[in-house]
Amino acid sequence: QHYLAMGSMAATTSVRLQIPENLYKAEKNNVALAISDCYHSRNAAIKLKRRRFLAIVSAKSPKSLDTINGKKVNGIYVGDKFLLKGNKNSEILTDISADTPLHGYLVGKFVEEMFVYRQTFIIRSYETGPDKTATMETLMNLLQETALNHVTSSGLAGDGFGATREMSLRKLIWVVTRIHIQVQRYSCWGDVVEIDTWVDAAGKNGMRRDWIIRDYHTREIITRATSTWVIMNRETRKLSKIPEQVRHEVAPFYLHSAAIAKEKNDSKKIDKLTDETAERIRTGLAPRWSDMDANQHVNNVKYIGWILESVPINVLEDYDLTSMTLEYRRECRQSNLLESLTSPTLSEDEGFNNYLNGKPDMKYTHMLRMQDDKAEIVRARTEWHSKQSLISI
Repeated sequence: QHYLAMGSMAATTSVRLQIPENLYKAEKNNVALAISDCYHSRNAAIKLKRRRFLAIVSAKSPKSLDTINGKKVNGIYVGDKFLLKGNKNSEILTDISADTPLHGYLVGKFVEEMFVYRQTFIIRSYETGPDKTATMETLMNLLQETALNHVTSSGLAGDGFGATREMSLRKLIWVVTRIHIQVQRYSCWGDVVEIDTWVDAAGKNGMRRDWIIRDYHTREIITRATSTWVIMNRETRKLSKIPEQVRHEVAPFYLHSAAIAKEKNDSKKIDKLTDETAERIRTGLAPRWSDMDANQHVNNVKYIGWILESVPINVLEDYDLTSMTLEYRRECRQSNLLESLTSPTLSEDEGFNNYLNGKPDMKYTHMLRMQDDKAEIVRARTEWHSKQSLISI
């Protein structure tokens, strides 16, 4: 296990190398090459004439050079020491393993004995809505970003969008089939959040990914989410079993822990809406080119905005979306026109009673479908709490 720490500590250039006696010869060579490459590179992030380098090599366990959680992972060691790039105040961390370039961009860190990946974000102004708090789409985007960085930081990433190397060789990709998110409160513009993510098996041919979002300063858990993923062939667009080679890649990362307790998870089937059962229908929704992802289908986060298009405006203004469950049925292309259907599942009296008892004031069932053949794309269920306090009644 080794890392290279760089900082602007003096005007002269100096190198100090400390190598334990039990360090493998191959590791010594890798460190020497890393320092040499960085010294001679014209594109190095730090100008050597003005910076000093301090290279420290340690060997926590030489036998674990290419292992994580006790198992080999593509011959790459994933450790808890990273490269600190840029100036001395930089917080961008990146792995400097033998086959990772010095200009690596990996961010975040592994915690909980390497099973959990943790990343920090600041809520930007363009990620907030009219009330200056983060939107549900923002939260979903941050969850997705953390998941992708988890795969990349683990050393598993192939050439696909979150696919492993063995998946890329077989033209396979991950697709989400269900996601459930519970929001305690939304962060405001400028707030810093910390996101933990990890994976576990889901049945024989699925994978579960969970997330927890905390307020960075108070450590309060403000959001929990869980999702189920399966594998699809990116050319035939058909679902596939998980090949044993892929299972061997991801199994060392499995953590048998759930972000949402089973009894609190929304696992019930979502009812199908029709023209007769839907209270509101919004037509003519058209995906844009920017809505497409690297796998050439509409990014799953984009569906949220279309789902909310058919929610009454007074609900959007006066209520907070506290729970959302999505069941993905079909892919959507840029050429498709969509319809958004919504229907309440609580009467006005039930909603008022729930409000008094601290339960969701409003519940809705939603569906996105193709406008031409009415084929389902997504079913969804949402819960909403009033932004008003009991005192204002």
